[in-house]
Amino acid sequence: MNSLRPYILLLFLIFGLQQVQSQSYHFKTSGFSVLEKNERGKWGEWSNLDLVNLSVVLDTNKHRIVVYSQEIQLYNILDYIEREENDTDIVYSFVCKDNDGKECKLSIITRKRQDYRKQLYINYDDHIIVYNIITV
Repeated sequence: MNSLRPYILLLFLIFGLQQVQSQSYHFKTSGFSVLEKNERGKWGEWSNLDLVNLSVVLDTNKHRIVVYSQEIQLYNILDYIEREENDTDIVYSFVCKDNDGKECKLSIITRKRQDYRKQLYINYDDHIIVYNIITV
């Protein structure tokens, strides 16, 4: 039995390390704004920033992003887009389907030149929603 202990310990370590790969990331929002296309298909102006305190969870285990607003916004992740980085931003993007089955692209952008401020962009063909977020 003593000779089996190292192997049992090794099995627990292996299974434990596999759990680390899937994680949940928790954020809080501080405000949001909306940009819409007009009748001619041109982008209008960003709406005024509305203050809002919501929870946002990126769950890589369940492959989804949830915005806990009055009406829960559930985005099922269809594809993880490769991380992008340049002089000003770090961008993590996801191709998703929302509650209604509409495809959209969600991006978590870290603004390097703005004290590493984070934003969540929800991009549809005809409108974009942006949330200012902080990691909790």
